Amino acid sequence: MKVLIIEDEELAAKKLQKTLAAIEPAAEVVGVTDSIRSSVNWLESNDSPDVILMDIELADGQSFEIFDRTSIKSTVIFTTSYDEYALKAFKVSSVDYLLKPIQKEDLRGALEKFRGMKTLYGNMAGRDPLNVEGLVKQLQEKLQPKEYRKRFLVKHAQKLVSIEVNDIAYFYSDGRLNFFKTADNKKFVVDYIMDELEDMLDPERYFRISRSFYVSVDSIDQIHDYFGNRLILQLNPSVDKEAIVSREKVTDFKKWMGK
Repeated sequence: MKVLIIEDEELAAKKLQKTLAAIEPAAEVVGVTDSIRSSVNWLESNDSPDVILMDIELADGQSFEIFDRTSIKSTVIFTTSYDEYALKAFKVSSVDYLLKPIQKEDLRGALEKFRGMKTLYGNMAGRDPLNVEGLVKQLQEKLQPKEYRKRFLVKHAQKLVSIEVNDIAYFYSDGRLNFFKTADNKKFVVDYIMDELEDMLDPERYFRISRSFYVSVDSIDQIHDYFGNRLILQLNPSVDKEAIVSREKVTDFKKWMGK
């Protein structure tokens, strides 16, 4: 097994080589590069390795750019400090990832996956049946900061007014219409259902406590235990219905409030 390591931290590269030697003595590290530029030069000057262990963040940018500059037909295993939840969907096909600090068992599992893919697909004359580039583009899009809604255009007294999202305390539904209240206690009808709001609101600031309620962290005045292992919130400004955190949301709500 021929392995190329792309890592811009010298100590991390050496540790990775040591870990690789411990779990895969037959593996041959055919190159170590530390930037986008040197990696592209290496790949264009050498035969494709079986596996590339690739750090996402390099000194001269994100390693995704390597895929834009040259063709990669090797199995790619990203090494990264990114949050696991941002990456878990990409443990598929020929794109895998390892969270730093890299553990022996995790690296062993990734290499075993490589062997399984190689057995399944074999040598297909240079073709890329797993579409590495396509999967990497999806990964790149997922890691880019998401743009959330900044304002809502709503009707008020026969006029249309624009309300900044940061001024909204919470969103809620009465079963027929959806509303939001601003921090200064003004109420507006919003022309989106709760499921649509989920993609518009920054999850750092807003949390969906139930099917009919989104609250901002700034609107929460008090939190009380409620029967059925639920919580009930006292909001500011006050609301004309109970703001109850559903049972299945309680654990995540507590984590969100504790960030």
